[in-house]
Amino acid sequence: MEKKSIYAKRTDKVQMSSIRIVMEKVEKLRNQGKSVVSLCAGEPDFNTPEGIKKATIDALNDNQTHYSSNRGYVGLRQKVAQLLKEQTTIDYDSDQEIIMTCGCSEAINNTCLAFIDPGDEVIVFTPAFVSYQNTVLLCEGIPVEIPLKASNGFQIDIEEVKNKITDKTKMIIINNPNNPTGAVYQKETLEKLCQIARENNILILADEIYNQLDYENQYVSIASFENMKDYTIIVNGFSKAYAMTGWRMGYIASSQKNIDRILKVHQYTTTSQMTFAQIGMAKAIDQESVKKEVQYMIDTFHERRTFIMEQLDQCDKLSYIKPHGAFYIMVDVSKTGLDGQEFADKLLEYGVAVVPASGFGKDFSDFIRISFASSKENIEEAFIRIKKLLAEI
Repeated sequence: MEKKSIYAKRTDKVQMSSIRIVMEKVEKLRNQGKSVVSLCAGEPDFNTPEGIKKATIDALNDNQTHYSSNRGYVGLRQKVAQLLKEQTTIDYDSDQEIIMTCGCSEAINNTCLAFIDPGDEVIVFTPAFVSYQNTVLLCEGIPVEIPLKASNGFQIDIEEVKNKITDKTKMIIINNPNNPTGAVYQKETLEKLCQIARENNILILADEIYNQLDYENQYVSIASFENMKDYTIIVNGFSKAYAMTGWRMGYIASSQKNIDRILKVHQYTTTSQMTFAQIGMAKAIDQESVKKEVQYMIDTFHERRTFIMEQLDQCDKLSYIKPHGAFYIMVDVSKTGLDGQEFADKLLEYGVAVVPASGFGKDFSDFIRISFASSKENIEEAFIRIKKLLAEI
């Protein structure tokens, strides 16, 4: 008798994160005493603003260590509602239309679990953050990839979207500004995407974690278009712009009927976020000193974007697509005679870690993703090593 499998079949097609694979290689090399400049992770090299840390320590010392509401601490939800009003122009009810989550990853996971049934199709624009396709697969849905073209700056082609819509299409996932391309989608394109969603009763999961990292004031929220609250589920958080990746503090915003569904999943996953961290964030987010630190980080990322493009301009065998947001740049390495995976592997031997873009979509094997969330000094050292590799190829 054949021994039955103990594993869930839904995990068979799920891939390990290409970003985490590179990060583990970096850790292993560093443990061996080797020098590695890491430009692979989407993690700001800044510290969390002092006001947030102090307010959180005060809340901890005040023994705010018990459960908060499943929806999250009401004071923070109120502050998030204010933030959303500024960023999207839409009013969200802090009592009924916002949930605090354990980072954006939980927000994406909970949203997908709440809406995607086996066999449902979900449109994903590639190259895409690694969580989207894999979370859809965990829900036994079908990721429908639409590869974006470097030739038009990785912008969305609405005609291609229309061609992919079927009666099984349940959701469209959009990341704006985008990881890994740095693209910020055009307002006219987003408006047409909203029209498609309304006409076909399709949800849009809008991952807007990088919305404050918009270097040319192009960002427009999907939720801001006419009659889109019921069709839009915003996921966002404080990891990137506030340098709080380890705090795991995210949120979901949508209409009450959508949030009620997601809350059912959230109750049985993380239950609630850390109470003292939520209270600290609520007390500090409006502080002028915190706002200044956040703006300083954003300005610094802007400067690094300019610097990294200047460095790439000195590399004849490398070309890139100018990023307008986030802190990543997609680099075409095909002129080196290597594909993205080969180039990334070879570059790691020279002590620089980047992510092969094939991990973000099968059509992007010629690219690597470089993060400029690291310091200017690290970027400068990385390019000394990159130029050495290019000279020796």
